[in-house]
Amino acid sequence: MDHEPRPLAGKRILVTRPQAQAPELAERLDALGAESIEAPAIRIVPPDDMQPLDDACAAAASFAWIVFTSANAVDAFLQRLDGPGGGDGKLAGVRICAIGPATAARLARHGLSVDLAPADHRGEGVGAALRAALDLRGTRILLPRADIARPLLPDALRAAGAAVTEVTAYRTVAATAWPGADVRELLDRRRIDAVTFTSASAVRAVAQSLGAVRAVELLRPTVVAAIGPVTARAAGQLGVETTVMPSTYTTQALAQALADYFTGTPAAHFA
Repeated sequence: MDHEPRPLAGKRILVTRPQAQAPELAERLDALGAESIEAPAIRIVPPDDMQPLDDACAAAASFAWIVFTSANAVDAFLQRLDGPGGGDGKLAGVRICAIGPATAARLARHGLSVDLAPADHRGEGVGAALRAALDLRGTRILLPRADIARPLLPDALRAAGAAVTEVTAYRTVAATAWPGADVRELLDRRRIDAVTFTSASAVRAVAQSLGAVRAVELLRPTVVAAIGPVTARAAGQLGVETTVMPSTYTTQALAQALADYFTGTPAAHFA
């Protein structure tokens, strides 16, 4: 009995996520038939100064809400909180907001339940969801996040009257010597069918590593797949058009959108 060809069979797809997260997307692509190549463009590293994060962890119980914007923020915060899940109930009574299913899944892995998971993952949408859920005036909210995170979310919360404490939980830095000689040769020879980006920081890191002009030269001939509009906007600012973007901003949806694009499903991509 013949098996139906997998939709990404014969497609070589570059994954630029950090090393610890790249396999998740790579495995999804491989399951659809692709030959995935992991070439992390960014690294996740601790803050230069750990004291503010440690202070926030020590005061965690004093906050009404903690808003986690990424799985990286979850890991970084809970590690400093003294063990997965806070160990001895240090987050008891604190409500948790998770942005995106990957963040919620990481919290669940640490044994923490999510009180609010906004459907709109953008800063504006999260602010609106929190405003709809409660009166934010005077509400103490902790926001552990990346050093380069956008100000939209804390600005929206403060505008609604919340008392927001931002703390750098981790730093995002460009990988050195990206993408390596072998992958660069494949890009030069146009042997990469698609390049995936799951964050604006990965786009900027590629531009930093290669130089903006060279990055555009290498990316323009291939299909650029962005996980969402913020990432696509970063690519556009570089001068690279995003060809594929899923309507749901998850790695599963991104892999499926690529499969739909290469099999000619028009609703799954934009040109």
